[in-house]
Amino acid sequence: MPPDSQRSHQRNDAYESGEPFVRLALPDDEDVLGRLDRATWSTLHSVTPRARPPYTPFFQENSDPRDHLVAVTGDGRTVGYVRLARPTPLASNAHVRQIQGLAVADEARGMGVGRLLIRAAVAEARSRGALRLSLRVLGHNTPARRLYESEGFVVEGIQPREFLLDGEFVDDVLMGREL
Repeated sequence: MPPDSQRSHQRNDAYESGEPFVRLALPDDEDVLGRLDRATWSTLHSVTPRARPPYTPFFQENSDPRDHLVAVTGDGRTVGYVRLARPTPLASNAHVRQIQGLAVADEARGMGVGRLLIRAAVAEARSRGALRLSLRVLGHNTPARRLYESEGFVVEGIQPREFLLDGEFVDDVLMGREL
């Protein structure tokens, strides 16, 4: 079976079984992704303050639906997303994509949704011609670091005490992998 047909077939099987599958985000996902982002906010993975009303749009000038992959269950619930973007607009690193956000709904944690999103981001980055995929993760976010490492990411650098969160200094860990 050709890869695209196989991917479509797997997605249909997942949809029918109720298992989460990943698709590209659509403009109509704006509200649900904004709510998911706010619901999953934590200093375990976020360096920005908790959002307060009025909320800024989820999709903005430098982040539109084409930059996001969404995990959806067979019954249509959005349970996660990953943002995949170019780290800079420079032609000299156009071969790199970067994970610039990943969220999984509390009710979907421990069900493999994060891993599903990472694998989809790897596949999407490859399909967009990327040769490398990078990310940044907070040093104290051990579950995320373990997940990334299990998917082939390695620590490429550490910026010690880069952030002050909840009165504690936290390292910024740079990770990457070849595609």
